[in-house]
Amino acid sequence: MIQANDRVLEKLLVAKNMNKRIDGHSPMVSGKELNAYIAAGVENDHECSTIEELQARISRGMYVFLREGSVTQNLRTLLKGVTPQNARRCVLCGDDVQAKTILEKGHLDNSVRICVEENVDPIQAIQMATINTAECCKLDDRGAVAPGLKADLVIFSDLNNLVVEQTYIDGKLVAEQGKYVVPFTRADITSVQSSVHISDFSKKKLRLKLDSNKARAIEVVQTEALTNEAIVEVERDEAGEFVYNPEKLVAKIAVIERHNNTGNVFVGLLKDYGIQKGAIGISIAHDSHNLIVTGTNDEDMAVVVETLKKQDGGVVLVDNGEVLCSMALPVGGLMSNLSGEEVVEQQEKVNEVARKTLGIAKNVDPIMTLGFMSLAVIPTLKITDLGLVDVTKFEFVPVSVREEIIKN
Repeated sequence: MIQANDRVLEKLLVAKNMNKRIDGHSPMVSGKELNAYIAAGVENDHECSTIEELQARISRGMYVFLREGSVTQNLRTLLKGVTPQNARRCVLCGDDVQAKTILEKGHLDNSVRICVEENVDPIQAIQMATINTAECCKLDDRGAVAPGLKADLVIFSDLNNLVVEQTYIDGKLVAEQGKYVVPFTRADITSVQSSVHISDFSKKKLRLKLDSNKARAIEVVQTEALTNEAIVEVERDEAGEFVYNPEKLVAKIAVIERHNNTGNVFVGLLKDYGIQKGAIGISIAHDSHNLIVTGTNDEDMAVVVETLKKQDGGVVLVDNGEVLCSMALPVGGLMSNLSGEEVVEQQEKVNEVARKTLGIAKNVDPIMTLGFMSLAVIPTLKITDLGLVDVTKFEFVPVSVREEIIKN
C-alpha cells in the first residue's frame, strides 16, 4: 500500500466498503511511509518492538497491540513507553501463544500481571486487556461491566496479585479455580484433515547449488519474528552444492508447498537456529502454512517431509533416517485434537529431543521460531516456496552472492 500497488489498494477498498476492520503489520516502517500506511486505512499494529515505533503509531491515531507470545515477547519493552495519556490506545495481546505457555503462565492474565510488575496501574492494565481491545476491534457488545453488554466476567480478589478465581461467559460460570466446569462435546474434524497435498516431491529437490562460496542466510533473532540478512561463507562440493559444516551455525532450510500439489520447493540457508544433527520440520509456517524443514542433510530432511505428509501435518524430528519424535496436528495441519495437557506433554518431548539430540540452541523455540522463517511480511529476509524474499524491498533475491555485490 505504501507503494500504491493497485491490487493492494483494491483489497483495502473492498474492506472499507464492507465496513471491515483493517489490521496491520508495519515493523520498521516510519516517517512518510508510515503516514501513507495509516492513510490507507490500517487501524492498528501488533509488530512494534521499540518504544519509538509505539509512540510514532499512537501519535498518528493508531492502536498498538502490546504483544506477549511464546516467542515474540515485546510487552516489557513497550510498557516503558506507555503513559496515562496514551494508554487508551494500547491493547494487550498474545500472538502465537503455545499451550505450554498458556497452562504454565496464562494468556492475557499473564500480560496483566507483567504490567503490574512493571509498575503500571492495575486498573489501567485491565483497561488495556478489556475495553481498549473491544473498542479497537469494534466489539460494541463487550469490554466493560455495564447494562446491555455481554456478561463476560473474570473474577479475582487481588489487583496486585491477579489470580483468576472464576470466569463467566454470557453470565454463566464456565471455569472456577483453574478448572473448566461446563460439559463439552468434541467436534468432527474429518473435513479439515488430510491437509498435506504434496506432488512430485523427492530428495533431489532439496539440493542447493550455489554460484559462489558466499551466500545469503536467514539469521534468527531471538524472541522476534524479525530476522536479519546474513552474508555467510559456505562450503560446496564438486558439483557446487552446499555442504553442511558442523563448525558453522548454517544449515539448509526448505519450504514445500502443501495445499495445491504444485510441486514447489525452495531451498535456502538458515543461521543461528543451531541445529547440528538430523532435521526438523513443521506444517506451521506463517502465513501460508506450507511445510518448512531445516536440517544438516537431505536424507533426514526428506524423511521429515514424507512423515509430515503421512501424519497430516504437525511436527517431526529425524536423525539418521529415524523418526525420533513427532506431534500430529490433524486439524488443518495447525491444531491438535488432544487436550491442552496432552499437547504440552508432546511439546516438551519435542523441545527435549530438539535440544539434546539435534543440538538446536537453548534460546530458540524449535517450533515457533522455525514457523516464523516464512513470514514474508516481516523484515528482513524470509523464505517461501517460490523463493527467498527481501521483505524491505518485497523482491526475490538469490541465495548465492557474487563478490562484487559484497564489495558494493
